[in-house]
Amino acid sequence: MLSNCTHALLLLFFGVSFTPVMAQFPGPAGTAGSTAMHKDSAAFIGWADACTVVRGLQEVTDPSLGPTLSGNANNVLGPADGNGIVSLGDGGEATVTFNPTIANGPGFDFAVFENAFDEGFLELAFVEVSSDGVNFFRFPATSNTSDSVQIGPFDNTGDATLIDNLAGKYKANFGTPFDLDDLSGNPGLNIMAVSHMRIIDVVGSIDPSIASFDQFGNAINDPFPTPFPTGGFDLDAVGVVHQGPVSVAENLPQSIIKAYPNPVSQGNFLVLEGVGPEALLDLRDLSGRQVLLAHGSTLNTAEVSAGWYWLQVHQGQRVGLVKIQVLP
Repeated sequence: MLSNCTHALLLLFFGVSFTPVMAQFPGPAGTAGSTAMHKDSAAFIGWADACTVVRGLQEVTDPSLGPTLSGNANNVLGPADGNGIVSLGDGGEATVTFNPTIANGPGFDFAVFENAFDEGFLELAFVEVSSDGVNFFRFPATSNTSDSVQIGPFDNTGDATLIDNLAGKYKANFGTPFDLDDLSGNPGLNIMAVSHMRIIDVVGSIDPSIASFDQFGNAINDPFPTPFPTGGFDLDAVGVVHQGPVSVAENLPQSIIKAYPNPVSQGNFLVLEGVGPEALLDLRDLSGRQVLLAHGSTLNTAEVSAGWYWLQVHQGQRVGLVKIQVLP
């Protein structure tokens, strides 16, 4: 029969031995095992080429402050620099597009850059991807940060080792990488041809009525509130590691398709050389949204707003791609 002392020691031993250990993830840039990718890494072979933004409020519980104001969508295009950003605000989102598309390859496939000034001030965002611009799939995010005490707007207490698959895990000039393998097997998503991505600000409040939650239902705790024009996730850039083909099935050599006049004035006809009357003309804006569908070798721009567009020309099993500009 065990003595009371021995029994207590055994309980202590087994209690300690079987206490669940919180999952830990790679730490800040420069620490052992970190997955942070510097903006100048040779791994990056491309960057986002178009972006649209729906800004969130500076303070979700005080609509009178209005939406965030800092930066613009064009700052997201091209390489990361740590300065040119767009602030998304509480729950705001940016949709970026890629042509060529992003493809699944060995290891990480792309990285999202934020502009945090140090390793402790981490403003986070969900990442979703799509291969058709309609159906988006979210990376399974994890936040093991305690949700018992709110991280304030000036509390530099973020911990990268408690965060996984959330953009903003790393400080400025270091991208948070993502692996498309994490989304394999989802019907409706071609991980070999990701053309669209959404970055959605995490509302970092631990108040369950307004909180954002990870894949396990945990409230994601990040600096809150941030009632400033620069509030929320500050998107700098998206770097591409593995590229697929341009977002058409098979490219017709562009020398065969000649569009003129290009630029074309709004209301005039765009004429396509080398294109037959059976061709399907699919005009899309730079975000991938379909603007006009027509047949033949001419395109009437009377209903097309001024701006830049991609014109996909489908002939049989072949597809050509022409970038055009419509002038006002």
